[in-house]
Amino acid sequence: MQKILAPAFLLLMGLISNAQSYNPDKIKPKALDQYDQAVEYLKAGEIREAIPVLQNCLVIDSNYVDAYLSLAAAYGQLKQYAASIKLYEKARSKDSLYFKVYQLPYSINLAGAGRFQDALNQVEEFILLPNLGDRSKKAAQYRKRCYSFALDYASKHPDQDKYQFLPINLGDNVNSPFAEYYPNVTVTDSLLIYTRAGDHQREDFMESKFDGRKFGMSEPIKGDINLEPKKGAITASQDGEWILFAGQFSGQGFGNYDIYKSVYTPTGWSEPENLGKNINTEFWESSPSLSPDNRVLFFSSNRPGGYGGKDLYISYRSSDGKWSAAQNLGPEINTAGDELAPFIHPDNQTVYYTSDGLTGYGGSDLYLLRKNAAGQWGKPENLGYPINTIENEGSLAVSANGLKAYYASDRADSRGDLDLYQFDMRPDIRPFRTIYVKGTVTDQQNGKGIPSTVELTDNESNLALMKIQTDEKGAYLITLPVGKDYTFTVNRKGYLFYSEVYAMKQKQADSVYEKNIALQPVLLNASFVFNNVQFANNSFELPKTGLIELEKLLQVLHENPSLKLQISGHTDNTGKVEDNEKLSTNRARSIVEWLTAKGIATGRLSYKGYAATKPIADNATEAGRAKNRRTEFTITDL
Repeated sequence: MQKILAPAFLLLMGLISNAQSYNPDKIKPKALDQYDQAVEYLKAGEIREAIPVLQNCLVIDSNYVDAYLSLAAAYGQLKQYAASIKLYEKARSKDSLYFKVYQLPYSINLAGAGRFQDALNQVEEFILLPNLGDRSKKAAQYRKRCYSFALDYASKHPDQDKYQFLPINLGDNVNSPFAEYYPNVTVTDSLLIYTRAGDHQREDFMESKFDGRKFGMSEPIKGDINLEPKKGAITASQDGEWILFAGQFSGQGFGNYDIYKSVYTPTGWSEPENLGKNINTEFWESSPSLSPDNRVLFFSSNRPGGYGGKDLYISYRSSDGKWSAAQNLGPEINTAGDELAPFIHPDNQTVYYTSDGLTGYGGSDLYLLRKNAAGQWGKPENLGYPINTIENEGSLAVSANGLKAYYASDRADSRGDLDLYQFDMRPDIRPFRTIYVKGTVTDQQNGKGIPSTVELTDNESNLALMKIQTDEKGAYLITLPVGKDYTFTVNRKGYLFYSEVYAMKQKQADSVYEKNIALQPVLLNASFVFNNVQFANNSFELPKTGLIELEKLLQVLHENPSLKLQISGHTDNTGKVEDNEKLSTNRARSIVEWLTAKGIATGRLSYKGYAATKPIADNATEAGRAKNRRTEFTITDL
């Protein structure tokens, strides 16, 4: 059964003042009796039961205008807009004067079908009708703003018309006669988790594994977290090791719904842990979303001090595992309405969420936020039609490669209530495509895995995009957004850092990197070749990208205050020997000068230029010469 707000004539009751009354005197009595029965169904919200009765009214009397209008409204509630429009137009053909007061619901169905210019024309005519009630005027002006927005958006996004929105139902392995919603996928798209409604307001967390072709039979998530019936939105960490969710656990919460964390164990998910007072309050907290490095949490709350009903908040996780006091994302993002269901993509630079406080297509729309060059969140961008419609849109999850999205909808092929669907993302609203790097960090001396810090830095802005901790065995997984060049570094106290450049600006996201890293302990004569300190031809000015590695070297020197280093410069064998000696010496000295300017004592540092006297590759090839043109450091004293 599906609810309907009201049949057409009930919807407009009180909105139209002094409108012409439809005279049913000429309608056949049997049709009137059938219509009364249909009205009872509609009042009870039994829309599907009402439709055949209204259709029978029109079989008995094909001139029954109110039956056409109520049947049009019923089909509109079922989102069968084409059928609704046809019925409205049939009613108009019977009595165009009487129809005028129904131009508003007619326009809504035109907009539902994507005919925004026709919808705008109808609502503008409706607004000009004499003696409109205040509620009617307000409703019409709201719809006019929505239709105007849709037309303006289309004019600014001409490629929108080329986009085919073809959602695919995830099928019986995932969906059921109950409602499914809040989908979330791990970074490899191998695991789908979501919420399923049940009897008596119960909600359960479900999971389904992807085998490369389809999602397998879903089952309740293992562990104790499904024991409590009152739960809500759920999200998974990108590596699948954590889940965060909203719930009402007796005796564990601060108030209404709180956000909890559970960790994967061999026997299932651990007992839920409340994230604490920096996240949760006596009010409502829900819709958690965790950044791919597990360091940033987005969620929604209706706590006091916000800008509307429910606002988006953010909290940062420190190295000791504690969450900072939640911060409101501010008035550029939050509105007087409700902001819900944030989803941060694995690129760590794009967030999708819903809002009903911004002018859009109607109800709540889906929006995206992108980080700007300074690492700050930009202004909300509407995802456009037909992803957004005149209805209320819910949560959205996007695959790591940015090509697919998952969302909940009650489309015509739904198994019952809301089902989960997959669709192709329009190119201009996709996040950065990502690949992921996974591996293990070990001790070079004994091969044992060691917990370490893995960091991804944008070479252009020098901003750290992600920073994760490996597990106790040194295993890690980190995403690399395509479209930028990065430096990938690994740190552990007592070891030299590891660094590698990932030039992704021109590459496609088409593979998985497995990178096992052996860290060198801080030992006498241990050396390190800089990857990012690539000087320009015949120059000894430090390149901007080199600062990423130099900051890591500075950290090593601070952690080991008695450590002494020699910085050495090297060239290939081209050019004059004396020029190469001078250039290599100046390059080594420029690094020492940078370190001393940062507070490192000069007595701990020395430098030397070796020119081409210590090659590490064959100078007969360009690839070999490139390796020989290097700058490195060596530990000279502990």
